[in-house]
Amino acid sequence: MMQKGIDSYIRERFQVPDVDIRTYSPLALAYIGDGVFDLIIRSVVVGRGNTKPNRLHQRTSQVVKAHTQAQIIEYLLPQLDEEEADIYRRGRNANSSTMAKNATVADYRKATGLEALVGYLYLTDRFERLMDLIKLAADGLELDL
Repeated sequence: MMQKGIDSYIRERFQVPDVDIRTYSPLALAYIGDGVFDLIIRSVVVGRGNTKPNRLHQRTSQVVKAHTQAQIIEYLLPQLDEEEADIYRRGRNANSSTMAKNATVADYRKATGLEALVGYLYLTDRFERLMDLIKLAADGLELDL
């Protein structure tokens, strides 16, 4: 039996109508994916040690910055199925009017692609797959979480 994902729960509680995910722009997927990725990393960091907020922020910031996200997606690319790789490419190639500070254009685009993939997996209730990918990258890249 498949459990309902948090997005479905939120939509139900706030009476938000279902929308065909294929109508979402890659930047809309990246927008939600940014928040979901940040929440996952924050949850792991806090769970691994109740310490000063500044230290929690430092550890989280090292992972959620564009450069590290670019490394994560480069590591994960061979593990993605065709659909996931397509979502990543759409996010990476989307024209954004903003730019992260302290990031190269290439890293920022790759990070946007990763965030689009995270958003897509979240909105399609594929949270287990999302967790598997993040855990794979965290272990493979030896991220300090």
